[in-house]
Amino acid sequence: MEYLTLNNGSKMPMAGIGVFMMSPAEAEAAVESALKSGVRLIDTANGYMNESGTGRGIKKSGVDREDIFLVTKLWPTVYEKETAIEETLKRLDTDYIDLLFLHQPTDNWREGYKNIEKAYKEGKVKAIGLSNFPEELLREAIETMEIKPHVVQVEAHPYFPQTELKKILAETGMGLMAWYPLGHGDKNLVNEPIFTELAAKYGKSNAQIILRWHIQSGNVIFPGSKNPDHIRENFDIFDFALTDEEMAEIAKVDKGMRYYTATPDLIAQYAKMELQPDL
Repeated sequence: MEYLTLNNGSKMPMAGIGVFMMSPAEAEAAVESALKSGVRLIDTANGYMNESGTGRGIKKSGVDREDIFLVTKLWPTVYEKETAIEETLKRLDTDYIDLLFLHQPTDNWREGYKNIEKAYKEGKVKAIGLSNFPEELLREAIETMEIKPHVVQVEAHPYFPQTELKKILAETGMGLMAWYPLGHGDKNLVNEPIFTELAAKYGKSNAQIILRWHIQSGNVIFPGSKNPDHIRENFDIFDFALTDEEMAEIAKVDKGMRYYTATPDLIAQYAKMELQPDL
């Protein structure tokens, strides 16, 4: 495993598993399987409504909690709720969260951030993150918040490598977690000739080449899977390294293309979207 050192000194595994769009039972099984396979980074969220299942998977794995880097996200409708973090801890059945994000940049994000700062000072949160925040709000957080954010979570892949955002991160030492690391499964991306060529050279799959590119680009990845074999394959990317020349060739596939854009109307919907019970 390779680790990313955050700007507060915390060390974060650079590969793990995400449980987006899984039921609580599916998240429980996937997390247990991943941890037993050696994965130590778990990413969930209030909005996925499977934190309880994630917590059960952690317990069933038998892996010590201190060996796991647990990531979750507050949903906008609870940003201002004083008990939101305590309720999140209860669902996950843990005493602390290694990295807690604000999930979306709704108008009340500043109040939510202050709640996380309070939990950070109390030791209930070990690092603070912003998910899906545009660069102007990210800069505001950096410049105005008492505790500077440690990680951003955004869409990133070879078609959209977040070149401009990374300039901000380089200034601050913040880390990047990449969602849609395989471009939302786009076959055009996965089957780009450069990935097929490198897969043949290294005896890996095209997806493994892309995930290795992320690691060498400094991105933390957490591809989701419910299949134990796929979970192991996604993690089997630390026994080889791409050359500088190969990384430069991969850079040429950048299309500046996103698969998801959070429009103002969509953000407004998030601000009103109440979550269902997490069982």
